[in-house]
Amino acid sequence: MQVPATLVKELREKTGAGILDCKEALSTTEGNLEEAVAYLRKKGLADAKKRAGRAASEGLVGSYVHMNGKIGVLVEVNSETDFVARTDEFQDLVKNLAMQIAASNPRWVNAEEIPPEEAEKEKDIFRSQAKESGKPDKVIEKITEGKYKKFLTEVCLLDQPYIKDTDVTINELVQSVIAKLGENIEIRRFVRFQLGEAS
Repeated sequence: MQVPATLVKELREKTGAGILDCKEALSTTEGNLEEAVAYLRKKGLADAKKRAGRAASEGLVGSYVHMNGKIGVLVEVNSETDFVARTDEFQDLVKNLAMQIAASNPRWVNAEEIPPEEAEKEKDIFRSQAKESGKPDKVIEKITEGKYKKFLTEVCLLDQPYIKDTDVTINELVQSVIAKLGENIEIRRFVRFQLGEAS
């Protein structure tokens, strides 16, 4: 199918993908713009997974101070090259992550960082709550897992819904930037200060 240049331009503006990728997506979806966007997202996420193992040792430390100096955040986000770290997309990501941390107060970057004893303690609490409700044993484990997943969305940055678009998790946001920039990106660490909070 011959893809009109105006459609390619529109798709590029919508997704930030390259010209050839936009042409391929529109050709594959026979000019359907919405399907082409979905096609590019799937392709980008697949490419992002391939990049996940690559070393990311460049990047930025971003900061954000909120509410008249009552909350402050520092976050380190790594990329593979300094070139990518200087792009607007990467800098916007770092700034948005710092704002996310200020607003949502996560405790860890991801579930792997949670100490095993703490994870087990939370699961025990959820298991006890499920038992008290009188549910059968086979349902108790499902309830426990469900509540634990909900707990992860509260305490792990990558599992949290993005404050600017709650249909997207922080992990999905990062993956979309990886797909756009073509490099592995990792949130290495963060610290959040709240005035008067006990350390």
